[in-house]
This record gives sequence, structure tokens and C-alpha cells, in this order.
Amino acid sequence: MSISIGIHDLSFATTEFVLPHTALAAYNGTEIGKYHVGIGQESMSVPAADEDIVTMGAAAAAPIIARHGTDRIRTVVFATESSIDQAKSAGVYVHSLLGLPSASRVVELKQACYGATAALQFAIGLVRRDPAQQVLVVASDVSKYELDSPGEATQGAAAVAMLVGVGPALMRIEDPSGLFTADVMDFWRPNYREAALVDGQESINAYLQAVEGAWKDYAEQDGRSVDEFAAFCYHQPFTKMAYKAHRHLLNYCGYDTGKDDIARALGQTTAYNSVIGNSYTASLYLGLASLLDQADDLTGRSIGFLSYGSGSVAEFFAGTVVANYREHLRTEENREAITRRRPVDYAGYRALHERSFPADGGDHPTPSQTTGPFRLAALSGHKRIYETR
Repeated sequence: MSISIGIHDLSFATTEFVLPHTALAAYNGTEIGKYHVGIGQESMSVPAADEDIVTMGAAAAAPIIARHGTDRIRTVVFATESSIDQAKSAGVYVHSLLGLPSASRVVELKQACYGATAALQFAIGLVRRDPAQQVLVVASDVSKYELDSPGEATQGAAAVAMLVGVGPALMRIEDPSGLFTADVMDFWRPNYREAALVDGQESINAYLQAVEGAWKDYAEQDGRSVDEFAAFCYHQPFTKMAYKAHRHLLNYCGYDTGKDDIARALGQTTAYNSVIGNSYTASLYLGLASLLDQADDLTGRSIGFLSYGSGSVAEFFAGTVVANYREHLRTEENREAITRRRPVDYAGYRALHERSFPADGGDHPTPSQTTGPFRLAALSGHKRIYETR
């Protein structure tokens, strides 16, 4: 008999500041409907000077550690595409800030926005090998595009932490997975650039191609049929992309694509992403958090997941919601993570966007702007210095 492995706990964190899309539209003269309706975005999370993927990742994971302790966690897998170091895993800093045991392995995974799903699958493999252990998966990203570029309105930042183990309290992850990879230059960030490069139309096309390819492989592995799923979670570079993707999947499978059907399948997965913006690796699992926090009882129901990462890699898989999952949700804390953000005006956002550390190895303290449990205090001697409050 196969053991049940999946997501035992899920928590997320986002930034100190938020920029409403009304402020962006007022600055650049865009009709607000292009943001609110066209891409389905209302606001974007903006990192303070003293926060980054590490502080967000640690803040997301801290409530999981507080609830479950550290005794069974022997692995931390950190997924990101906005890495702060070419050698050292951002997860090592998180491991230190959380006080995790030294008898741990810590690694960072990268493949654009798909990385967190790779981390989840790696975690399941480790737990299957040793069911006594749990794996902490952290997905944390800051989405950054050039100022005044088409991608600017889709920016955002967040981290999701998941505890993976046997007898999960939230969701059992099922076999099989449908997989797809294609060498596409739709979105990329060379080492010498802080902001990503994106070919918008190519990225949409590549995403839809990946949806089709991943589903085709899933179906060939004898996966579930479309009508067996209560809802679908998609990677959301902007929330309307999830709608495009689901419509494409339904068309491919020969199903009806009525607005009501699509809204029923996706509507409750977009609430957090629409106000946070694109969080890259964390985006898909913010969609899951949004669904679990809002839906009527999903006990025993299957959820479809389409994870996409530009370049491109995609995976389609299913999860089944387990009994009594609502007792373990963090709905109030999740909403607080969003409502606690302080609005920043356009000038303040622009200053934060343009801010970067000098590369001279000197002492560069950061202004104290955050109120969260962890902060990036300084860069000194090319070393990042973190503090716990």
C-alpha cells in the first residue's frame, strides 16, 4: 500500500509596501481598465530596502516552525529565480534565521517560475525514501522588470513555505505528473542584469504550448479527466493568464469554454495574486492558499495544478484535499499579510525599484523600513547581514 504524502502546512509572506495600480496608471496615463480588467491586477507588493527573498522566505516559514517544531525537518529546498548569490543557497540564510538543526541538507533550485513544483516533487521523493522526515519547501521571489516597460504592471513579491510529509493535514499529492520541456526564449535574466527580459507574446504562446504538452503527457500517464477536478490552480504571471491557460486546456480537450465554467474552476484561486502581483515560484501556491481559504468544503475533492516556468518547463499534477483540512488553514494570517502592507506612492516605489547595493565591498547599511520579524541589515565586505527582531 502506498503512503499518503503531501502538503502538511502552508504559509506565506509578502512585502512591507504595496503600490496600487491606480497610482501606476495615474503616472503613465494608462486607462485603469487595462490593469484591473485586461491583466486582472489591482496592486503589487513592493519590497522595502531591508527585505529580500531571504527575509520573506524566513517570514513565510517561521509560523510553520512555530507550529510543528524542527525535529523532523532534515531538508530545506529553496526555490527562486531571483537568487542573491551564484554559489550559496538563499536557504542557508533561512536555515540560520529559523534556528534549524545543523543535521540538515539545504539546496536552492532554479527553473524560472516552475522551481517550487520541482522542490515539492523532490521533497515527496525524500519523504518516500524516509517517511520519518519532513521537508521544508520555500518559494520566494521578487519580480522585477524595467521601469516603464510592458512588464512593469505585473511585478510583485512574495514567499510561500510548505511542510511536506506523510499523513498531510492539507492535501495529498497524487501520481502521475504530466511533464513538458521546450527550449524557448520567452523570458530570461542574464547574470549581468537585475531586471528580466521578456517577449510578451512569445511568453503567452510558450505558456499555452506548455499547458497542452504537460496535459497530453498527464493523459498518457492515465491521469484524471478534466471533469474530475473541483478547481484548477495555474501559475499566474498575471491573473488573466490563468483564464487564458484554462480556456486553452478546455479547447484542447474538447470541452465547453463558457465564462461561468471557467470562473467556477479558477475564480477563487486569483484573489491573492491579483493584489500581490507576480511572485514567480510562489505564484502557483499562492493560488492554492487563496482557493483553500475561500472555497466551500473541498474535502475529498481533486485540484489540478499547472506549473509553468519560462524557458520552458511545465508540469501538470493533481492533489486531493484531505479531511479536516480547514482546521489547519491560516486564513486570518494570510489576509493579515496582505492588509498589513503600507501603500507607497509612485515616487517612493520608483526610488525603491532603482535602489541597488554598490559592488565595492564596503559597508552599506540599509534603512530600517520593515516591521516584520527579519530584515536585511547591511551589505558589508560583500556579505549580506541579516537580523532577527
